[in-house]
Parts: sequence; C-alpha cells; structure tokens
Amino acid sequence: MTREEKAKVIAGLTKELAGYNIIYLADISNLNAAATEKLRRACFGAGIHLEVVKNALMAKAMEASDKDFQGLEDTLKGNTAVMLTEGAANVPGKLIKDFRKTSDRPVLKGAWINGEVYVGDDQLNTLASIKSREELIGEIIGLLQSPIRRVISALENKAEKAEAPAEAAAE
Repeated sequence: MTREEKAKVIAGLTKELAGYNIIYLADISNLNAAATEKLRRACFGAGIHLEVVKNALMAKAMEASDKDFQGLEDTLKGNTAVMLTEGAANVPGKLIKDFRKTSDRPVLKGAWINGEVYVGDDQLNTLASIKSREELIGEIIGLLQSPIRRVISALENKAEKAEAPAEAAAE
C-alpha cells in the first residue's frame, strides 16, 4: 500500500470515527467465512457498520480524531474489527454476546461510548446492559405515572363501592 493510499484510508477512518458516538473494537479472528458472513449480516440488520481495519492505520486515525480515546489505542493488537453505530449503545454489546452463544468470537477489545472508554472483554456484560435513551425515558414515565394510576384506581374503587349499596337498596 502506497503512502497516498494509507493517507486516504486514515482520512476515511478519521471521518468515520468523527461521525459515530458508539465505537466497539473486537477480535473476530478464527471465524470462518460462514460465521463472518453471519456476523456481518447480523450487524447490518442491527444498524451497525462492521469493518476490519489495520491496527496501525486505525491508531493513526484515532490520533488524528478530535475524540479522546484514552488508551483504547493500546487494544489495537492482532485482528481488529470496528463496529460503529448511532443506535443504542448496548446493541453491539448484545450482538456480540448473542453471537458468542455459538462461538468463542468475537472478543471485545474495547469500546468508546459517548466519551467513556471501556477496555477488555470483561466489560461486555456491562456494555450489553446499558439502557438506551428510550428505555430510560420509558422507565421515568412509568415512575411518574405510577402515583397517578394509584389515585385513579382508588377513586374508581370508592365509586364502585358507593354504587354497590345504592343498587342493593333499589332491589
């Protein structure tokens, strides 16, 4: 690869890194062609852009980026695949976790999510359990509605009890 080609690849990777707030780095080595294709299809279906990158070029793109990857560059060893998404932060984590039910790969190397860095495969459960913005809003709305529902239910029960003696007296 010539210097110009490398510069183009680095510029493209830098642009991609700038365009996403959820970036996962994973090791997908030892996956056969069928398993890799299955992973790519799962990523596509979940709205995740999956790309296998050269570690040196990715490290240079991270350096050129305006984001602070706080040591995530240290995970760039061996085979590296980048998973980029603008969806929920937990989607790539859940996808990796589900995929590993039938295989020992992919292995999470690290993730950068909205400025927070997670390093190591032991962070996978944490990343998969992160709640999306919509889930958090739903929980808050449910908590806010709960007291109102109890008041309405109590009023309805009181009204039903008041109607019951009136119906019995009319008979």
